[in-house]
Amino acid sequence: MKVLPVFAFVWNLVGLIAFFGVSFTNSYDIDGNLGPRNQHSVTYHYDRIDEVKKRCASVLASAVELKPDDDRMYAIKEELSFVNGDWWQDVSGAPLMPFDDRDVSKRPFDDRFVSNRSLDLQSPLSLVSFWVTDVDGAHQSKKSVNVSGIMQMGITLEGLFVEKPSDGNPGFDLWSGHSQLSVLFQGIYMESKGNGGERVMCLLGNAMLPSRQSDSSDPWEWMKESNYANQPPLLQDDQILLVLPIRGTVESLNKKLNLKFFDKIHISSSLGTSAKYEFGSEKIISRACKPYPREDTLMRGGIDTYKGKLCLILERFTNGEGMTIVSNWRCNGTDQFCRKLGPFMSDKEIQATDGGFKDVKLVLQDVQCDKETLQGHAGISRVSAFFRAVPPSENQYNAARRTGLNNMTLSAEGFWNSSSGLLCMVGCLGVVDAEGSSCKSQISLYIPLTFSIKQRSIIIGTISSIEESAESYFPLSFEKLVHPAELRDQYTAAQPYYRYTKINLAGSVLEKNEPFNFGTVIKKSSLKFPKVEDTEAFPVSLSLLSEDLTLHISAFPDPIPNSHPPRNEVQMEIISIGPLFGCYWSLQNGTTFAEETTYYKKAEYTEKQLLLNVSAQLTLYGKGTNNILVIFLEGLYYQHVGKMYLIGCKDVRSSWKILYDSMELEAGLDCLVEVVIAYPPTTTRWLVSPTARISISSQRNEDDPLYFSPIKLQTLPLMYRKQREDILSRRGAEGILRILTLSLAIAFISSQLFYIRNNLDSVPYISLVMLGIEALGYSVPLITGAEAIFKRMASEAYESQTYDLETSRWLEIVDYIVKLLVLVSFSLTLRLCQKVWKSRIQLLTRAPLEPHLVPSDKRVLILTFAIHVIGYIIVLIVHSMRTSQRLFRSEKFMDSTGHSQNLRQWETDLGEYMGLVQDFFLLPQIMGNLLWQLHCKPLRKVYFIGITVVRVLPHIYDYIRSHIPNPYFSEEFEFVNSRLDFHSRFGDIAISLTEILLAVAVYIQQRWNYVKLSQTLVTGQRRILPLGSSVYERLPSKSFEAELIPVVNDDALYKEHDDLLD
Repeated sequence: MKVLPVFAFVWNLVGLIAFFGVSFTNSYDIDGNLGPRNQHSVTYHYDRIDEVKKRCASVLASAVELKPDDDRMYAIKEELSFVNGDWWQDVSGAPLMPFDDRDVSKRPFDDRFVSNRSLDLQSPLSLVSFWVTDVDGAHQSKKSVNVSGIMQMGITLEGLFVEKPSDGNPGFDLWSGHSQLSVLFQGIYMESKGNGGERVMCLLGNAMLPSRQSDSSDPWEWMKESNYANQPPLLQDDQILLVLPIRGTVESLNKKLNLKFFDKIHISSSLGTSAKYEFGSEKIISRACKPYPREDTLMRGGIDTYKGKLCLILERFTNGEGMTIVSNWRCNGTDQFCRKLGPFMSDKEIQATDGGFKDVKLVLQDVQCDKETLQGHAGISRVSAFFRAVPPSENQYNAARRTGLNNMTLSAEGFWNSSSGLLCMVGCLGVVDAEGSSCKSQISLYIPLTFSIKQRSIIIGTISSIEESAESYFPLSFEKLVHPAELRDQYTAAQPYYRYTKINLAGSVLEKNEPFNFGTVIKKSSLKFPKVEDTEAFPVSLSLLSEDLTLHISAFPDPIPNSHPPRNEVQMEIISIGPLFGCYWSLQNGTTFAEETTYYKKAEYTEKQLLLNVSAQLTLYGKGTNNILVIFLEGLYYQHVGKMYLIGCKDVRSSWKILYDSMELEAGLDCLVEVVIAYPPTTTRWLVSPTARISISSQRNEDDPLYFSPIKLQTLPLMYRKQREDILSRRGAEGILRILTLSLAIAFISSQLFYIRNNLDSVPYISLVMLGIEALGYSVPLITGAEAIFKRMASEAYESQTYDLETSRWLEIVDYIVKLLVLVSFSLTLRLCQKVWKSRIQLLTRAPLEPHLVPSDKRVLILTFAIHVIGYIIVLIVHSMRTSQRLFRSEKFMDSTGHSQNLRQWETDLGEYMGLVQDFFLLPQIMGNLLWQLHCKPLRKVYFIGITVVRVLPHIYDYIRSHIPNPYFSEEFEFVNSRLDFHSRFGDIAISLTEILLAVAVYIQQRWNYVKLSQTLVTGQRRILPLGSSVYERLPSKSFEAELIPVVNDDALYKEHDDLLD
């Protein structure tokens, strides 16, 4: 009976295994890559091979017999495919495709990798990519192999052609700023006799060509229609001949009168990345680098060079990033000669740089090194690469992926001498022929190990002309600036180092900017700044200090202007600090730091020992502008006060004429620059502004062309490595202050409640407007707090990622306690209002009815409202005059979550003025005392003086603590324009003094009755206050006391108080 269930189980198990096995094999493609396989396998047809051989007879005539090679199929498919080559067309009136650039300037443009953000100088790129899709090895002949391929070519301003078309069909696409044509080919592969056995493909293609209009002067007249991109007129054409690889051509086999005919197209591209470079051009290389090793003039400056493995270092330092071309500032020839960009073509855009080559880059591509050393020369190996010049308007990322060989590229081959650290190469412009007729340049390159303020490059090289002729040029220098993040691996093992040369000048800057005063003494004794910690090994401490001193942050002018300040980005990387160059890695030799570790183990050390040598690179650039300022820095870091005193060398990229005439330059750098950087302390973060201040000034005369106005910046708040707990402590400290002030307020309100039980006659004289203002102040946080809870629930996912510190359990408990105390304060204030209201009702209902003798807040409310309306209007007018803004102008600000908020000035002023109304809560009581001709003491001194102290404490704290100037992302000023003066220190003092004066006025009014005040306040023979009357002299009788409080024994009083608190 149990056999069937067991059999069924085994059968199902086998079925599942078979199912997953089939699924796995289906998901594993033919190349061995995991992933879904294409359901529609492509079948390649070679039905036009006879026609191909007929059209390619001239090419086949030079073909040789193919040798047996098992790897040929893979090599053809991988090595003969290429992407992003160049194409150009002979101009004879038959263009291949149209290009629409009418709406280019209206579209958003990605300028992350483009130096010049203007599209006026940018030219569209004509790019072509070709993929070998099939090699028919089963039907190859002695001299040829059938191949298929697909070509994508076009004109574009947007991107590259890196993705092979997936549909496998010919087509044409056109939109603004982009045109592309896909062509399917089939043909033959062969190897020719000449040119060292050059590999050649000859193919026939099938395409859908855009149709030209023969009866119009404009062949693309149809592009003027609105819907041209959806339905462009196309013609099917199968008479397209393609010959590849390097010097490729695309020809139309149609007659010239045929609309399908187009002028001849030329293609230029290097081989694919999988192609192995064939070394062996010693005869051509000898023109530039003979004898070996060749001495280079750049190596005579006492600079140590890297002598290890070259290719790995070059690829890491230049991967996707262009090298900087140095201006011809040493050139003293003619203007035309000094403006030349070395051997490269200088178009109008490059000519516009006037020999300064601002934002012109040099990209190093496809570096290959031969593992075998040169025979007869130990330590010398062969290297090949491509050098591509990139104009300012071209996208650097796209340029680094282009493969076209043109007059902006040098094909280079040469020798790396590991004993001298010099790479010498010959450079050939554009496509290279067998004789090397275009190889007229010498390239020298080396990787320094020695750095200084005038030598910040990790790659230095020159391109110079081999022969003197009309085509010669001034030697072109290029460099790649060092970045500390790159200093690792084999390069760091070679022990690069920094040579300080400006320390004495930096000491003069320290003496000038740090005079001895009382403030400096306090700062040294009470505040702590980033310094070398003695808890870690010395090199580790230096590396951690370097991390704290590095700046990657936004900044704005100091002081902040009234209008919305321009945003600047500050990037300062520490190159070296003390004996440490770059960052500390375990591969470094620790003996370098042995003698430097002694004094840090002592309990005390001298002021001189607290000065650390430091070098850095400072880069400033404005958001949305093309203004970039690069300054190389060297000087002293004073650990006691957290300041850097630096000498700067400004990286000048201007006309070669100006640079040549400026004789005070050092290696083309303007080193007459002083920089002072002040860092915030690591302690008492909320009492001292946690922002860095940067001051940059030129020491040149104002009429000097290299002079610039002083620059003063203040960064957004900085965050040191160990300050997360500091943020929590600030929030916690402020939460404790709120708890303290609210607890005091509860105690003072409770004291007033007990006071009125024993002074029932004065209860009606307490102003309900005053109590209403206090109740409003307590109710607003409760309402906005509820809104904040719902808002937090809506954005919980975002805040959990961005503000993890705010979810601290301890801080949540503090927030809940604050909310609870606010609720208690609000309830007690309402209870006090109820007592006053009932006392006045009892007076109104007492016989005989005399309502005019009962204190009323009607006139008090009108006067208070009128005073505050007038005050608000004055504030609006004053603020609009100070900030040069219109009253109803709307501005956009970013809240703490990064969302944009539309704020109007009158709205922000109103929100802040409401806080001012609460601060002046005693104003209605003072006016009521005057109107009611007060003759009693309605408020207990502990109450009104205590509440005044509670209102003054936040202003004292606001005066002491630092105002974080963050006009972009600020939590404290989320709904307030922080540049207005409500939160200024003067405002804190003025408001606090006014609150104290109001409390003094109430004290005087209650200590002296109205009659005594009116007799005292006399100017000459006139009284400021009218004589008292008996209007409000009606006092409650004992029977009224019994009605207001039926039970007057102590137990009843305490019971009523307990009930109120419950």
